[in-house]
Amino acid sequence: MSSNPIFKGVATALITPLNEYGVDYDSFGNIIDWQIEQGINALVIAGTTGEGSTLHDKDHRDVISWSIKRINKRVPVIVATGSNDTSYAVELTKYASNEGADAVLVVTPYYNKATQNGLVKMYSTIADASKVPLILYNVPSRTGVNIEPDTYAKLADHPMIKGIKEANSDISKIVKTAHLIGNKLDIYSGNDDQIVPILSIGGLGVISVLSNIMPAETVAICDKFFNGDVKGSADLQLKYLPLINALFSEVNPIPVKAAMARMNKCKNILRLPLTQMEHDNFTKLENLMKEQGII
Repeated sequence: MSSNPIFKGVATALITPLNEYGVDYDSFGNIIDWQIEQGINALVIAGTTGEGSTLHDKDHRDVISWSIKRINKRVPVIVATGSNDTSYAVELTKYASNEGADAVLVVTPYYNKATQNGLVKMYSTIADASKVPLILYNVPSRTGVNIEPDTYAKLADHPMIKGIKEANSDISKIVKTAHLIGNKLDIYSGNDDQIVPILSIGGLGVISVLSNIMPAETVAICDKFFNGDVKGSADLQLKYLPLINALFSEVNPIPVKAAMARMNKCKNILRLPLTQMEHDNFTKLENLMKEQGII
C-alpha cells in the first residue's frame, strides 16, 4: 500500500442516469446521496459504466463539475478522463483537476491502441499535466491493448501515478505486476468477480459495477477482508457471483442500468450503440435481484 492511497475499499463506477432530454440530474443526485449513505468509500464519475464514451464534450464537463459539487468532499471523487486522443485526455484531466476531483481514472487508448512504449509516453504526458493523482485503467477486452507488468514498473516512479484499476482478468500477470511495483502503486480490482483474489495479493479494493445496486454489501466484502475475516469475505464474493455474472451477461452498463431502473433509481435509457437489455437476460437478472432482497 502506498503512503497516501486515493481510497481503500470500494469505489462505485457510477451509472449516468439519462432521460429524454439528456442527463437526469435529479436521479443522479439521489443516487449519489444514497451511495454515500450506504457507506461507499469513493465514487467514479463518467467512466465506462457512466457512459462517458457517449457523453458529448459539454455534457461530459457538466457531469464532472456537477458531480464534484454534489459529492462535496463527502467521499473521494475519481473522474474518468481517458481517451484514444491523448491531447483530449490531457484537456479533460486538467479540467477535472481544476474542478476539484481527487483523482482521475485514465483508460488505455482504444481502437488506435499503442505499443508499450506508447503507453509509457501517453501516461507520462497526461500525468505531467495533472494536478491530481492518476489511476491507470487496464481493460484489454474493451481496448485491445494490455498494460504489461514491466510497463507498470516503468510508470510506477512517476509522482502523479498512484494506482491501477486492473481488469485484464489474468491473475498471473497481476501477481507479477504486484511483485514489480512493490508499494509504489495501489492495485484495485476492475472486476467484481476478482475482488478477494486481488485483495489477497495486497490490493486495496475494487472499482465496482456491483456496488451500483449493492453498495453496502460490496463494501462488506472488502471490510471483512481488511478486518481479518478472509473466509467471510470469500463467502460473500461467492454468494454474489451469480448476480455479478448477470450484470455482465450483456455489455456493461446495459444490465446495471436495467437493474437500477428496476429499483426505481433511474430510467432505463442508454445512448446508442447501447440498447436495452434482452428480455431473457433481464428476467434472469431480476430473479437474482429478488433472491438477494434488492427488489
